[in-house]
This record gives sequence, structure tokens and C-alpha cells, in this order.
Amino acid sequence: MSRSDERRKAREQGGSDMTKFYVILGVVAIVGIGAVGYSVSSSALGAAAMEPVEVEGLDDLTLLAEIAQGVTKGDEDAPITIIEFGDYACPGCGGFALSVKPQVELLLVETGKAKFVFYDFPITTIHPTSFLAARTARCAQDQGKFWEYHDALFRNQTSWRLEASPIANFLGFGEDVGLDADEFEACVKSDRHADLVSANMRLGYELRVNSTPTIMVGRPGEFLQVPSASFQGIQEAMDKIGSPENAGGAN
Repeated sequence: MSRSDERRKAREQGGSDMTKFYVILGVVAIVGIGAVGYSVSSSALGAAAMEPVEVEGLDDLTLLAEIAQGVTKGDEDAPITIIEFGDYACPGCGGFALSVKPQVELLLVETGKAKFVFYDFPITTIHPTSFLAARTARCAQDQGKFWEYHDALFRNQTSWRLEASPIANFLGFGEDVGLDADEFEACVKSDRHADLVSANMRLGYELRVNSTPTIMVGRPGEFLQVPSASFQGIQEAMDKIGSPENAGGAN
């Protein structure tokens, strides 16, 4: 499969397209384009990509929109979008995933009030294996098991986040959620989806994301960053976005 075919497949499986990116493009335009350097790193894990990679042309917003892809849970046509930029090795993200996100899913996503979109934002300077974890989740997405694997990573976070080489843990989680073992292992031990995760990181930088979890709530032209990653904070942001006086753009 060519790299362009892989990108197209990722867009289809993630329920993402250009429209989803332009939902937050207004925020990007305010921030402007900054220089973010990525490099390929060798590691004790062989060919497995452990760090962000260089992706040509990310200064071009259109190309960034083609490559950066969140994964959506819920109705694509829901009136409100809740975005998380998350790091699988971040304890705060683990707390959000296990305590807040279930409330969001039950009370907001399943009722059709909002959709939830997850973007990778591994902070590799603090969590060296978080980039690899993000790639493994995308490898699980190749087999239609992104959310099951996403939840397994957070549910078992304490068992792998401080490991120097957590590949065995990651492969075990894949088995737990029912992935084809050979296909998953080949993906994990490669550089597949390194460009996608790197582009998601770049998108986060353009939106001034500097910590995780960063939660944004809004709709086209109207996005607010939630001060605290709590259900109450998300609900308050939704209420504010929905108020008549806020129509026409929030920032």
C-alpha cells in the first residue's frame, strides 16, 4: 500500500475529512504558522518509530489538513464538537479517560448533543514512549479497534508508562482487544502512522496546545479551550457556545 493510500485509509477509518479540520482552522489562522522541527530517532526497539518524524510541507495548512486526523466517536452531524489533544502516558489524560470521558460519552455523545474527537499529542520530552503508544493505537485502528485499544492503554497505563521498552505490553493489549497478532506486531515494529501522529502534534502546536489533556469545545467558527478537563468545565463551555450572545465566534 502506498503512503497516499495509507493516508486515505486513515481518513476513512477515522471518520475524518477536510471539513473536520476546517472546524478548527479559524483558531489556527489566529495562531499563525510556527516552526516545529521533527527528527527521526534510532532506538533500542529496532525499526519501531519512537519519536516524531519529518513530514514534508506541514507549513502548508491544506497539506496539514490532509495528514492530521483525529478519531471521532459519535454522530458526525452532532451540533457540538469536543476535542481532546491527549498523551497516552500522561497521568492526567488517564484520569480524564477513565473518569470524565465516560460521562461525556453517556450524557453528551450518546444523546447526540456532541461528538468527541481525539488527536494525538505525545509529549515525548516527558514521556519517551508516548509516541510509540500513539502509533500502536493507530495500528489498532487499522483493524477497526481504535477505541478499544485507546481505552486499554489508559486503563493499564501504570503497567507500561515508565517502561523503557513497552512493546511487549502493547502487543499484549492488542491480544486483549482481539487484534490479529501478526498484523498488529508488524505495524507496531515499523514506522507506520509516524507521519500521522507527527502531523497531529503539529496541529496541536498551531493551536497552542502545551499540556495534556487539552480540551476544546465548539462548532465551526466558535471554539473555546476548557480551563479544566472536567465534565463541569465541558458542560459550561457547551452552554457558553450555545448562548445567543456568543453566536458568531468565540476565541
